[in-house]
Amino acid sequence: MLPLFRLLSLLPLRLLHAVGAMLGWVVFLSSPVYRRRFHENARQAGLRFDQVRGAVAHTGRMAAELPRLWLGEMPSVEWADAACSDAAYARGTGVLFLTPHLGCFESTAVALAQRYAPVHGPLTVLFRPARKAWLAPLVAASRQKPGMEAVPTTLAGVRQMIRALRQKRAVGLLPDQVPPDGMGLWVPFFGKPAYTMTLAARLVHQTGAHPLVVWGERLPAGRGFRLHCRELREPLSSDLETAVTQLNEEMARLILECPQQYLWSYARYKAPRAQAA
Repeated sequence: MLPLFRLLSLLPLRLLHAVGAMLGWVVFLSSPVYRRRFHENARQAGLRFDQVRGAVAHTGRMAAELPRLWLGEMPSVEWADAACSDAAYARGTGVLFLTPHLGCFESTAVALAQRYAPVHGPLTVLFRPARKAWLAPLVAASRQKPGMEAVPTTLAGVRQMIRALRQKRAVGLLPDQVPPDGMGLWVPFFGKPAYTMTLAARLVHQTGAHPLVVWGERLPAGRGFRLHCRELREPLSSDLETAVTQLNEEMARLILECPQQYLWSYARYKAPRAQAA
């Protein structure tokens, strides 16, 4: 698998996106379970299929661009509003970048590391180790990026994130990723209870880090990505459940700004898995 990914990583992003868009529709049309979840999640957000139709192709593009992002040359990234992240780093309190399953979330960490790591130290990112043995070397290789420090979804990984923030560095994670049992709370997401990680809110509460929302817009014709960064609409509550609910609301607002690039097929409302012993 690694040699194949290395070969695909040499292809132009425009070609990868074109093939990915077609594959996205093939999967959508051939899998009733996938299609049902896609429709149900979109309806839960109050959206019609014509408003999210583009997400079918974008999901395929997301998969097809991985070889290039993981093992190849980083495509072009433009910044829509770098002043937001510049100011957060200047505060000197540590920065927590929160990225939903929207657009090219793989690009955000790489772009942030390229821009800020030379001056402010590496960006610490949370990742889930591959469960399949054949996939492990590929995932490991994908996280070996200059300016990035990848930590696993374990207690040791959480300690490393806390340490990074207390050292006034930055951490990035996906707050809408369903955590293991015991590491989240059932709070509304688009009006329906979803098991939501408490980690993001706890990191802010324990370290005083400054939270920002960031996402990578996938540009047309394989032109690369545009990074969007913004402040939370209101300060995070000191009450954990309220803070977790606030973060879900922030993610929902962001998703509704560009629903065509959200991963509607993600099993956001599933029950959490048991923690590994």
